[in-house]
Amino acid sequence: MLALAALGGYAFTHLRVSGDLRAFLPAPRTPLQGLLLHELGRGAGARTLFLALRTPDAAQAAALSTALRAALAGDGRIATVQNGAGGPGRIAPGLLPYRYLLAPTLDTHRFDAAYLHAQLRQRLDDLGSPGAGLLKPLLPADPTLETLKLAQAWAPRQAPPLRHGVWYADGAALLLVETHAAGFDPDAQARVLDSIRAAYARLPGHARATLQISGPGYFGVVLQALTRGTAERLGLVSALGLLALLLVSYRSLRAVSLAALPLLSAAAAGAAVLALVFGRVHGLTLAFGVTLLGVAQEYPLRLLSHRGADADPRATARRLGPVLLLAMASTAVAYLAFFAAGAAGLSQLALFTLTGILAAGLTTRFLLPALLPATARDTATPVLARLDAALSRLPHPRRLALLLAAAALAALVLVRAPLWQNDLAMLTPVPLPLLQQEARLRHALGAPDVRHLLVIEGDTAQQVLARSMQVAARFAPLLREGRLGSLLLPSTYLPPVAVQRARQARLPDAAQLRSALDDALRGLPYRAGVFAPFLRDVHAARHLPPLTPQAFERTPLGGLLRALLIRRDRRWFGLGLMGGVRDPAALAAAAAAAAPAGSVRLVDLKTESEAWVAGYRARILRALAAAAVLLALLVALGLRRAAPTLRVLAAVLLAQLLTLAALRLLAGPLNLFHLVALLLAAGLGLHYALFFERARSADDAERLRTLHATLVCAASTLLAFGVYALAPLPVLRALGMTVALGIAANLLAALLLAWPRRLPPC
Repeated sequence: MLALAALGGYAFTHLRVSGDLRAFLPAPRTPLQGLLLHELGRGAGARTLFLALRTPDAAQAAALSTALRAALAGDGRIATVQNGAGGPGRIAPGLLPYRYLLAPTLDTHRFDAAYLHAQLRQRLDDLGSPGAGLLKPLLPADPTLETLKLAQAWAPRQAPPLRHGVWYADGAALLLVETHAAGFDPDAQARVLDSIRAAYARLPGHARATLQISGPGYFGVVLQALTRGTAERLGLVSALGLLALLLVSYRSLRAVSLAALPLLSAAAAGAAVLALVFGRVHGLTLAFGVTLLGVAQEYPLRLLSHRGADADPRATARRLGPVLLLAMASTAVAYLAFFAAGAAGLSQLALFTLTGILAAGLTTRFLLPALLPATARDTATPVLARLDAALSRLPHPRRLALLLAAAALAALVLVRAPLWQNDLAMLTPVPLPLLQQEARLRHALGAPDVRHLLVIEGDTAQQVLARSMQVAARFAPLLREGRLGSLLLPSTYLPPVAVQRARQARLPDAAQLRSALDDALRGLPYRAGVFAPFLRDVHAARHLPPLTPQAFERTPLGGLLRALLIRRDRRWFGLGLMGGVRDPAALAAAAAAAAPAGSVRLVDLKTESEAWVAGYRARILRALAAAAVLLALLVALGLRRAAPTLRVLAAVLLAQLLTLAALRLLAGPLNLFHLVALLLAAGLGLHYALFFERARSADDAERLRTLHATLVCAASTLLAFGVYALAPLPVLRALGMTVALGIAANLLAALLLAWPRRLPPC
């Protein structure tokens, strides 16, 4: 107990639990995969929350929106808050001097007398329009309206309409909140959500509106709460059921309590080793790891069942030692495959499980026997004798096994559903109403398409910005033709330095501009000297240093550029966010022709993620195939005879076929969670066959104890995992259903192919 306390204390103080689900994704093998993995967790899209203040009173909603934006602006957990007021449509003062370098006017015009005269005449018409009050203050410093051109370029093309100065659509005032925390960090996102709700609750009049929140971070928090709550409820049910089963099976509270020590040893040792090797572990690794340690619960149950009424527990442990060691080694070989998967989460899971199995096995073999009571109830009961006799009367078990194998193969061939589930969206445990609400908010806010993404790659930031401008020119016809609704590029905010210098070179000097302006003003009713600010600003723009990404990021719009211009692994990437994609083929062709080959790609995130998942699964399957070969060699080495080896391996193979066929019929396409659970079920099933083989050379009483141990182990595992098959969450449901089916199939296969049948008396 002191050793357990020490291990647990070390794990508690040194092991940090993470919530970043990217730990279970494969390691990126290309720069593009690295970028997508980064964007999946830390990109602006993953860190954005959608807020809706729902009330039919637009004025009340606008007041609440303005107050909430002001309250959240000072929150250190929040990067930006946008509600349409003071957003990208308003140029920050620090960027105003750069308007002539940022706007595209000078690419096609010069500030000569003809152009300025045409612009000044147009301003006279504009001053007679309803928007004259907004326009008039701009004219002295900006008669060509570069400020408004930039505001229009930077404003979302599909932004919600403004009511009372804020975004208002679908009966709600809308806000976009970008957090500092990664989207796949549910603990940090939960703190942000608590802060938002607390700030809203402090607003006067908040009770007259309803706050709705959505977005990836919100879904992560919902998922964590659902998973934790469901696992706790179902875990309690299975634990109570398991306790009742063991008390009925062994009739000793002390023995059942002591049997928990190997599992506690497994959990403490596994957590301590994770703390020592990794330091940080995902919460799901611990949750899955504790579940997978169900393999280790068999070890103490074997010791309790195989012990005779007056047998010394130490002697029983010595007799079980060789087959127990073979069972431990076979399970270890199977879980070694996860180290080859290329995902940190699965490597952590494998290390935790391997350490736990080793600790549980050694504890059962060397420590638990010294603690068990001197006497025990013999499990070789008359009821088991009658069951053994019934099994011996079963006609032609091997033929039945062949028939079941043929039926399973037929089911695998005839089921028309795809074998594998590659679509990650099908695995989402988020309730459908929340997904529908997110879709409505995303549509109301004019958010970009979440499926298609333009990726621009380059050696430097300037190269990416230059290629971004080439992309903008190539995609302009598609925007005009309606085949693309909107396109947001890095160069939308910041043109490359070379373009800025070219525009700067086209600005006239002070004397030339004054002369051109005097000529342009002839015959126009403007006051003398009214455009002195214009002359001053152009002169200042001629001597400005070009605006770099580093300098731009220090402005209020810096977060927008950071989301579109990213450095990863010594490469630079630009992202093009699109909305209203109606012709993906035309977009892909335009991307391929926009810049040097391979530097611009239209990425279909659905297709890319499916290919990524398929490649990931293929690596796991190859590793599992190698583990299966090693497992067969290990069993052959442990049993040392061909016939027992073939019986054990045939039982495991039949069980896997039956489990796969049942899963195909009940669950359809298989996913990664099914693979993990199949491995667990196979490890347990191998134990059944191994112990049945051991019983062939045992006396009648030991045969019955072996049958008792196997039935109790199978029933306890079915109780532990069967309840999860009823869970509403895909992860837990896949795990529970697969293990429950696998245990039933393994028990059946072991009884048909490995159980020693009693010969009838002569």
